[in-house]
Amino acid sequence: MDLHGIDLNLLVAFDALMQERSVTKAGIRIGRTQPAMSAALSRLRALFQDELFVRGVDGLQPTPRAVDLAGPLQQALTEIQRTLSFTQSFEPGTARLTFTLGLSDHPAFVLLPQLVQRLQEIAPGITLQVRNFSARDDAVDMLDSGAADVTIGVPPASAGRILSQPLFEERFVCILRKGHPAAEGTLDLDTFLTLGHLLVSPENDRFGHVDAALAKQGLKRRLALTLPHMYAAPLLVAQSDMIATLMAGVVKASGRESELRLLEPPVELAPVPFVMSWHRRNDAHPAQRWFRETIAALPVADASPK
Repeated sequence: MDLHGIDLNLLVAFDALMQERSVTKAGIRIGRTQPAMSAALSRLRALFQDELFVRGVDGLQPTPRAVDLAGPLQQALTEIQRTLSFTQSFEPGTARLTFTLGLSDHPAFVLLPQLVQRLQEIAPGITLQVRNFSARDDAVDMLDSGAADVTIGVPPASAGRILSQPLFEERFVCILRKGHPAAEGTLDLDTFLTLGHLLVSPENDRFGHVDAALAKQGLKRRLALTLPHMYAAPLLVAQSDMIATLMAGVVKASGRESELRLLEPPVELAPVPFVMSWHRRNDAHPAQRWFRETIAALPVADASPK
């Protein structure tokens, strides 16, 4: 028998007829009119080349062929229903699957420990695979290729197929070692410009957010060190006379707060947004949606100048 020629609705109709032994009652059971059920029965008879149901004293009576079909078809319909129902729900406590998460460095420090702990608590059967990226456009490539289910970093390049949700923002703070002459009181712009600056630039540029803000005023700072590793910066500042302007969360996550003085920058700097991004093809999938909701519910601590 060619399966391409089988209408699933006919099998549903057969199961209803088997249960009700009445064309009218079977139609009510599955929401069809009596003529539609009669037509379905005619098609079933042609499909299986058997009468299937004949009229008896107590309603329709199944033929031996119908009896043979009843069990396997009911089981098949039950499995189909279970499969379709499963795709509309997700049970994290019993799930056995892997999520791949693309992370830039800072969200890995801020969110990953909490996410791992949360998954262990509510979804111990889930495996988390983490992949690193640095350039924002790498996130789009990972989502397009399916190399990541979700990415977290600064907003990627605009693309209609990539959806995003804001997670948190990081404001900038200036850091100096405790005991540095400039670490007492507030930090003014003149003092700021006389100091040697440490610039963190993953792309190895020598022009960052601070330089852009200063350039608007016709000013320029003196760079003493440029490096791509943001989490090395607090230690280097704690052991030198350099100043660095970093995201507050980086300072907090570095574990060096006790060795540093955190000060408000003397120039206006917009906070850095971090977003969770995913491909549109994964938007409605229940497991993917649950994973994103779990990430979005994680708390993010703030670091205030001290």
